[in-house]
Amino acid sequence: MRRTLRQLAAAKPARYLEAGAPTGLTGLFTHPAPRPALLYIYSTTLEKLRQYPESSLYRQSTEAITNHRLSIVSSVEPEGYAQWVEKAKKLLEEHPEVFHTPEGEVEHDGGRHIKHTKDGKTFIVSKLDVEYDDTRDEWDGEEGVEELEGTRSTEDRKGQSVLGKKRPGQDIKQITWEPEPRLTADQIGEIENKIGGGLIEEVIQTAEAELKLADLMLQAKVWEDLEEKPVDGQWTYFERNNLAKDSTAPQK
Repeated sequence: MRRTLRQLAAAKPARYLEAGAPTGLTGLFTHPAPRPALLYIYSTTLEKLRQYPESSLYRQSTEAITNHRLSIVSSVEPEGYAQWVEKAKKLLEEHPEVFHTPEGEVEHDGGRHIKHTKDGKTFIVSKLDVEYDDTRDEWDGEEGVEELEGTRSTEDRKGQSVLGKKRPGQDIKQITWEPEPRLTADQIGEIENKIGGGLIEEVIQTAEAELKLADLMLQAKVWEDLEEKPVDGQWTYFERNNLAKDSTAPQK
């Protein structure tokens, strides 16, 4: 059903899904590179979970689900992926200045590609630059973008320190970064069917939410004992056997 919504949102079926095109779900648009995005998010979640004690049930269950989904996504490779990996490794070794900005990103064909490193592995996550379209987007009533006054925060000034400096790569010819080959519509459908979490954009949203939850649970140290111990029998009613008995009881 979800794949039908995406197909109905497009003018005609195509081998590749158009980045930024409607998916058929309100406010959700086709992701430009879902495979590397999911690989990075799942790897980050697993790295976060390793900070939990091995005895933590939350860690054990979340690791199992995340590893399962990670194996599904990584098993589906786009055409020409092996050749792209070799070329990308060579480019990064010979020209590490490709991702020379303070944010570690590079622009290409109306999008941004950001370099991340997790567990010694390099991930290039792509994001689409969304342009305002006055024929499609509604006016929010604002006359213009509000100009902030006063001292900028550290986050706002993160990239300003290098604007007047000479950065690596300025003395050499322009290096073009080629993003990871795209998955076909059928390959994306294969991942969606195996994970069973809706469209792949919904799977990405779920993965991002799970990563945030893992961070919150880590801060709360959920594996520790409660400060106030529950009284005897407090949770007895919610045990599976009691719930099963209660559902078979005659209704009054």
